[in-house]
Amino acid sequence: MTTRAAVCRAAGEPLTLETLELRDPLPDEVLVEIRATGLCHSDLLQMEGSNAPFPFPVVPGHEGAGVVVACGSAVNSVEPGDHVVPLSIPECGTCAACCGGKTNLCEHFYASMGRAESPFSLNGKPIAAYASLGTFAQHVLVKEMNVARIPAEVPFDLACTVGCCVATGVGAVLYTARVEAGSSVVVIGLGGVGLNVVQGARMVGASRIIGVDTNPEREEAARRFGATDFINPLALDGDLVAAVQAMTGSGADYGFECVGNAKLSCQALEMVHPGGGVAVIVGMPPEGEHLPIPPESLFLGRTLVGSFLGNVKTRSQLPLLLEDYLAGRLDLASLVSHRLPLERINEGFDLMRRGESLRTVVTFPASQ
Repeated sequence: MTTRAAVCRAAGEPLTLETLELRDPLPDEVLVEIRATGLCHSDLLQMEGSNAPFPFPVVPGHEGAGVVVACGSAVNSVEPGDHVVPLSIPECGTCAACCGGKTNLCEHFYASMGRAESPFSLNGKPIAAYASLGTFAQHVLVKEMNVARIPAEVPFDLACTVGCCVATGVGAVLYTARVEAGSSVVVIGLGGVGLNVVQGARMVGASRIIGVDTNPEREEAARRFGATDFINPLALDGDLVAAVQAMTGSGADYGFECVGNAKLSCQALEMVHPGGGVAVIVGMPPEGEHLPIPPESLFLGRTLVGSFLGNVKTRSQLPLLLEDYLAGRLDLASLVSHRLPLERINEGFDLMRRGESLRTVVTFPASQ
């Protein structure tokens, strides 16, 4: 079959709309018609050539939602017509990681990310699928362990956000840091992921939630999602770390770095108090960056931990986030600031670069 897709031919080039060939599903694969996909900063990094392991040309996109069209002969957990979210991290349900409580990194994760053969091609030449998904295409082929069935009543343009943005942010609170009610929290970077850290902290009953961003227009959104305070570092007379420490006493209970910046990760560690404060690296740092952390910062009892996709076990826990949405506990509607057709996808990334969007979602019409 053929499908429309936005393709990045080389690092730094804009996306081009192309008609690609897509092979038939293997026995353990699911064919999904994508109905909506979010634009993530990770996609931008790939398009700019910062994600070295992924080749060009490539179909970016890893935050999608859609409908199952067909299943391979060995698939039994979903069927045609099911609403699903394709997953960048699989959950096989049987390996030590899936059965344990420490990590969401299923042992099949690295194999699925580096899938030898992409299902996309053009004129006999392969076109890579970013994160083994490529949701900037109207149809994708994914392993059964890389797809989560979701409630049909959730609109696709909202459901897609849980595939990365929401899971990464809310999950970092629920499953990585395990923030307790009454805690103080500081969140550095109030893009889509940071705002979901904010609302995750609100959901668990954090008493003080300090949002930090250099864009003053993010204050309104941060407060809407649950922030009690806002700091613009550019408007400070003094040091950001000192400002947070002054607001919280000896430091916050939890700090989340949601930008992907080594210096800010170190600052997040200094913002939490000695003797139990926890700093979480949520943002994806550029490849090759190092953290210049003074050993005494950790020796005094602070903890620095990484969080990949919020430590969410994708097939079993991601649908629970949509149950939270349906119950009114999780705000997805306020997150999506722009909706565009595939033909205008490059405009969405322009909005991202200028800091003018919270989350842009590209929508696809249903196939006839």
